[in-house]
Amino acid sequence: MQQEIRFATFNVCNLSQPGAKLYDNLTPLTEAEYKAKVAWTAQQLDQLDADVIGLQEIFSLAALRDVMAHSTRYRDATLAGFEPPPDPLTGAPRLTPEVALISRLPLAGPAQAYIMFPEGVALPDGSRDADRFARAPLHAQVVLPDERMVDVIVVHLKSKRPDYRNGDLGNDPMVHAQANLRSLIRRGTEAVALRALISAMDQQQRRPRVVLGDFNDTVDAVTTTIVMGAGTTCEPGDALHGQLFDSRQLQAGRESHRDGGYTIAHEGRYATIDHVLVSEEFHPASRHAMGEVLEVSYLNQHLMQEKPEASDHGQVLVRLRLYDKH
Repeated sequence: MQQEIRFATFNVCNLSQPGAKLYDNLTPLTEAEYKAKVAWTAQQLDQLDADVIGLQEIFSLAALRDVMAHSTRYRDATLAGFEPPPDPLTGAPRLTPEVALISRLPLAGPAQAYIMFPEGVALPDGSRDADRFARAPLHAQVVLPDERMVDVIVVHLKSKRPDYRNGDLGNDPMVHAQANLRSLIRRGTEAVALRALISAMDQQQRRPRVVLGDFNDTVDAVTTTIVMGAGTTCEPGDALHGQLFDSRQLQAGRESHRDGGYTIAHEGRYATIDHVLVSEEFHPASRHAMGEVLEVSYLNQHLMQEKPEASDHGQVLVRLRLYDKH
């Protein structure tokens, strides 16, 4: 039985069809640029060589299928993803970045996208799309080689890009500050909504979970710790239940890891905003542990190479070892 399972998260950076208009400040890909993007992304997937990969910034599932067809290791893998939902006001199709999942392990059933916030969670009145995620999290039930199942949730929380309104340009410091605050409020609200979804799953069924993706914040940021459920109160002797943990902090022999792993580099600043979080079933202190985190590594050499077809994010790869079933 396969005992090592590998999970990865990969923000591919605006994967779209050639000629598709994404943003006002972004020129559509030419045919040559698209081919280079597909080839680089496929090569990166093969280098990851993970059993399950969560992806972000997928504007086109057809383009992602093209990437898989150009890969060596994922031509026959399962793809779970959804086309962007229509605009809630006009009903017209809209081109927005979505998340997706590629798995070489079987799925127990169709994946589910959580478009709407859970009941009781909403942005302040007057906010755009106040009742929904900007990028809907995707939930899939992955069947492990020993037939146990793990919930995998792929996420992409709101970026720190200022949320300007009414044609504001940001040349006024207070306008810029307010735009940054709106972004923070959305990311925080999405974090609360995601925590509510995970807590609801825990109440329905106790099962190992992996939540991975682009959190657009460091692991110790308030928004990330909300998702992790830090400070959750549980029954005596069950203090880890319902929480998520940073896989990097759990990896075996972590004292020897001094690699300074990061997933973004901007103007000389380095940070890790892409994470793989795991439930207590992979925590060494849990009596419910069914495996352990062996190693967390980062594929980020391309961030220094400035290739136009490359992603602006590094990838995170996590190796887990499953314990034998009792």
